[in-house]
Amino acid sequence: MSTKAPRPSAAPSGTLIFAPADEKNNAPAAQYTMSSLSRDSLSPSPITQFHTWFSLAQQHHSSTDTADVKSNEDDNSRKPISTAAVPPAGLKPVHQPETCTFSTAHLPSGRVSARMVYLKELDANGGFVVYSNWLTSRKASDISSNPWASLTFWWREQERQVRVEGRCERLTNEESQRYFDVRGRDSRIGAWTSQQSEILQPNGQVEDDGRADLERRVTENQQRFEGVDKIPVPEFWGGIRINPVMVEFWQGRPSRLHDRFRYEKVDPEAPAEGEWRIDRLSP
Repeated sequence: MSTKAPRPSAAPSGTLIFAPADEKNNAPAAQYTMSSLSRDSLSPSPITQFHTWFSLAQQHHSSTDTADVKSNEDDNSRKPISTAAVPPAGLKPVHQPETCTFSTAHLPSGRVSARMVYLKELDANGGFVVYSNWLTSRKASDISSNPWASLTFWWREQERQVRVEGRCERLTNEESQRYFDVRGRDSRIGAWTSQQSEILQPNGQVEDDGRADLERRVTENQQRFEGVDKIPVPEFWGGIRINPVMVEFWQGRPSRLHDRFRYEKVDPEAPAEGEWRIDRLSP
């Protein structure tokens, strides 16, 4: 006699999406069986542990991925952070492992916003660095009222997740310029052009929905910097360093009984190389 719970034959009335699983709906969820995580496999430092996992996520990309990288050789803005580790047999590479969700919250409302960004640096002091517009963007408004933020990495191909929580601080213009210089020229022009998250107004023509205003600004900045090799980083644009006080490593396991280990700083004000407490968390 089967012990499996019966599944409804159709989604409940009024539900547009119900129990999705990959390309199916109303289906059992996939099981995570690729690997496991134990305390004795962890580094004492979450920065070292992240560096190891990130390096593994970068390894042995397919020829398709290699071709994609070659097609962007003139834009070095996605240089690998590291290629130090050799992946165990069966561990798949992750497409763009630097992609993460950057979450912020505005005070006093407490409203949370999130967006996908690229991690661009993991610095020697343990800071996670992302770049953006810090004048007009929603995240700029949030961080001006509340310096706490989080990053979430989801590495589907390896059934792994990493969460980072910490306080944000702006990089200096000199620090931001170093990264700005390795961006493609069009990306540098784009940074000067975009008043991120501001409304683009249509020009009144039927064909235009506001895009013409953006393209006009691109043309203006192309002319402004014509013949200039070293374009300066805009004052309103640059890096934010998230200094972690909590980092969690998550490895998918069957039946949703995942392995979770949380690193917390014993002294939140101490540098990254300070003492970290490691706890296994219930899934």
